[in-house]
Amino acid sequence: MVCPRCIDVVKDICEELNIPLKHIQLGKIESTSEINENIKSKLSERLTERGFELLQDKNQKTIEQIKTIVVTQIHHTKEQLTMNFSVYLSEKLHQEYSSLSRLFSSVEGMTIERFILKQKIERVKELLFYKEYTLSEIAFQMNYSSVAHLSAQFKKETGMSPSEFKKLKAPNHQSLDSL
Repeated sequence: MVCPRCIDVVKDICEELNIPLKHIQLGKIESTSEINENIKSKLSERLTERGFELLQDKNQKTIEQIKTIVVTQIHHTKEQLTMNFSVYLSEKLHQEYSSLSRLFSSVEGMTIERFILKQKIERVKELLFYKEYTLSEIAFQMNYSSVAHLSAQFKKETGMSPSEFKKLKAPNHQSLDSL
């Protein structure tokens, strides 16, 4: 689950299946009681129909937690992160960053840093598209050291400068779960 609407969809599915929810957040649901295998199977099937996946493997859960933390921080949190993502992920998941990094790279075929960069660039595209902020404000908001650094990463990732992107009538946004 990568956005608040995803939470709503999963919540609706759980309600339809009469799964009593204790807590639901991005990437995780907790039931007030044990879910039997028959209900888990139905839940998995319904989630798959809606483009989700029921994760039960520990490594898959960890990778989804990493993605959820990154997406939440970049796309849904107003406060800037005051520490490196590596420290933040380690603290949130109570694991060494090197282990998280190896696991993520081996399964996803890209580093956590690359995933973070892709997420940041998608957020920058969104902010540029809606023209609410200047490039300087976006660089500050996205925690870039300078406009030049943001522009260089943006061009490397998209093949165009931020100003060229702003001129597009229909920019090429990607859904967060496809990154």
